[in-house]
Amino acid sequence: MNPVKEIIIKGLLDRINTSPFVLVVEYTGMTVPQFSELRARLADSGAECHVTKNSYMKKAFAEAGLPDTGDQLVGQTAFVTGESDVAAAAKVLKNFESEFKKPSIKLGVLDGDLLDGSQVKAIAELPAREVLLAQLLSTINAPASKLVRTLNEPAASLARVIQAKYKNEQ
Repeated sequence: MNPVKEIIIKGLLDRINTSPFVLVVEYTGMTVPQFSELRARLADSGAECHVTKNSYMKKAFAEAGLPDTGDQLVGQTAFVTGESDVAAAAKVLKNFESEFKKPSIKLGVLDGDLLDGSQVKAIAELPAREVLLAQLLSTINAPASKLVRTLNEPAASLARVIQAKYKNEQ
């Protein structure tokens, strides 16, 4: 294999291995300013968008041990990777697609599992990471809070009875 191709594939492999997700979008018909805007929005969410030959990406996927994408890597495709939140990147892509009708989300790979475009859009519908963590925390805290209220209730009831009796005597 050509040494330049090997360097490109190694760079893609490094990018894939450091990212917990890879999203594949078809950007046919996008203008350069639109693509630049997409890249800027993705950068704000901690993700990057790269264009490379589909054959290089297929080889990088294979070397990384990711699932085979079959014949889905065809046409003008761009690859979105990031270091943290897949939901934020998916949300940017979904919002950009609804705003400009491009790019279309083809597929995604999340933690080694192949997702279709609709599954990636479902991830985009999730609330922000902080909101999910707050919901999880409230779910975890709910039984403990209920237990504390239940244990507190007899003493609180007794205090209310004593206070009512005290007010009646005055």
